[in-house]
Amino acid sequence: MVARSTRAGGTPFPMQFNEEIKLIRLLLARLERVSVDSYWAHRASGIRGGLLKILEELEKGTPVGQANIDELISSAFNILTRAAREKR
Repeated sequence: MVARSTRAGGTPFPMQFNEEIKLIRLLLARLERVSVDSYWAHRASGIRGGLLKILEELEKGTPVGQANIDELISSAFNILTRAAREKR
């Protein structure tokens, strides 16, 4: 049995998505702060778009492929790491 939570509106979804939603929101905030002068800004914008789409789907309770979520999260961390190195 999968642990479930009920969000506003009464739609249950797996607890695992609560943590992913928090992480996605954190990544969105960080990606938004990548300098527009950075080589990575355009890529960060694309990843933000993908993460926003996934976040909307998760919040609606629509099924989202775990592989897609994992790939976008990994890409976000990669871009943030590279943008931080560039800033040094």
